[in-house]
Amino acid sequence: MTTESIRRRPGGRSAKVRSAVLTATLELLAESGPEGLNIAEVAARAGVHETSIYRRWKTSERLILDAMVGYSAELLKTPDTGSVRGDLVALGQELVDYGTSPLGEALMRTLAANADDSDTALTRSQFWTARYDECRILVERAMVRGELPASVDSRLLLETFIAPIHFRLLMTREPVDNLFLERIADIAVAGVTATRPN
Repeated sequence: MTTESIRRRPGGRSAKVRSAVLTATLELLAESGPEGLNIAEVAARAGVHETSIYRRWKTSERLILDAMVGYSAELLKTPDTGSVRGDLVALGQELVDYGTSPLGEALMRTLAANADDSDTALTRSQFWTARYDECRILVERAMVRGELPASVDSRLLLETFIAPIHFRLLMTREPVDNLFLERIADIAVAGVTATRPN
């Protein structure tokens, strides 16, 4: 076994450093939000040198996104209530609970930031692609049950449902209650299943 393979082995020092840095990032995000995140503080809390963080993540924006992508994947699970309407409403409630938490709010504000470099844009794209791919099973189950036609665009359905939630959480700060979730679930399903003129 070579020195290089030892260095790269799963669970080695690199993995431990990554885990420590991402954990420290999440803790500091919860305490001070993305605007207050300081690489020096992350390094001190993680017990690593600042250069190790800059070498791997380059900017605080990339570090935040990397930390939040993994956290979100663990927290946001695809519901299975037995109906597409119930699944959408349950998914919406998960998004509301997450989006109104300190870490969830930090992620949404980071994802919505205007300033982008190519790596940050790629990370954002990968985050949303992964989320849509995971939630696509919700639509596929509804097709199997006969609630949705096989021709439905699953991503469009999910975007149509999720967008009003994010708009309220990020822009108007209006409450998102169960009645609102039920209404936009009905609108999203009706919209993507409507017969289009030839």
